[in-house]
Amino acid sequence: MVRTEGWRRLPAALLPILAVTIAYYVGGLIGLYQRVVVDGAEVTPLWLPTGIAVASLLWMGLRAWPGIALGTYLTIERITDFDLPGLIIVAGNVLAPVCAYLMLRRAGFRTEMDRLRDALALVFLGGLLPMLISATIGTCTLVLTGDLPMSQFWPVWWAWWAGDAMGVLVVTPLLLVLRRLVGVRRPREGYRAVEAAALVVASVAVTLVATRSPLSLLFLVFPLIIWAAVRFQLAGSAPVTLLVSVLAIAAATAHTGPFAHHTLFEVMINLQGLNGAAALTGLLLSALVTEQNNVRLKIEQVCEDLAELVEHLAPGKPDR
Repeated sequence: MVRTEGWRRLPAALLPILAVTIAYYVGGLIGLYQRVVVDGAEVTPLWLPTGIAVASLLWMGLRAWPGIALGTYLTIERITDFDLPGLIIVAGNVLAPVCAYLMLRRAGFRTEMDRLRDALALVFLGGLLPMLISATIGTCTLVLTGDLPMSQFWPVWWAWWAGDAMGVLVVTPLLLVLRRLVGVRRPREGYRAVEAAALVVASVAVTLVATRSPLSLLFLVFPLIIWAAVRFQLAGSAPVTLLVSVLAIAAATAHTGPFAHHTLFEVMINLQGLNGAAALTGLLLSALVTEQNNVRLKIEQVCEDLAELVEHLAPGKPDR
């Protein structure tokens, strides 16, 4: 009886891990479409699976790590034959998001991201610091196996680290806010829906112009991100930031617009500078506005409670 019950629980335990594996692998396939090859090493400006891995750990805890490992293995198999160096890279890709999760939990991170401290924690403890692990392990492995010349260590290391970090800063907030919004029914005013539609249209049009024009107009995307963060908080800034990053990466890999006539290193510097600034602007401003809105709501509630108390204690009012 106990053994039968254990077998029944096995599918329920394996399904979430399988879901993480599939999501990681699909994210890896999407990222590989826009990969950049540096002396045989393939790196991506925005590695989606890293953001998926951190979000999965925040939802499921450490039991999500087998799905991350299996997803990394399948992604490497897609690129080349799996061998011992591939196993080391898998270990690095698992260790980095696990360290990010542990540091975020230690810092008291809340997935609602309704405080400025949560946004700062995700930036530094979830993205910038732990992704040093995966970039260092992966690049050193390529150098030691002879797949990467030592002269290209730092360009590949920097691109690897930036791609993993951008995955956390761009993808993880989007997944966290999507999960929070799924199944939540909210009254929508007509003007809010119109404003949201206008934001989507403006974001696509302006970002296409900014990333495809030969002029240096990349700064035009920041008013859109500010608009989304102020008016819709993370639910608006996260999708807009992802849109900006995807369109900018497409223009950079095609060497068009402001990314034309530049070396690969210069293109990667400009691209990651844009993606990083866009992600930081959206994250920090959204968290700040949300925190201020929550404080205002609490003050309003206290004022209402105080007004009711004063009315109840006013002279001439019979006690009930």
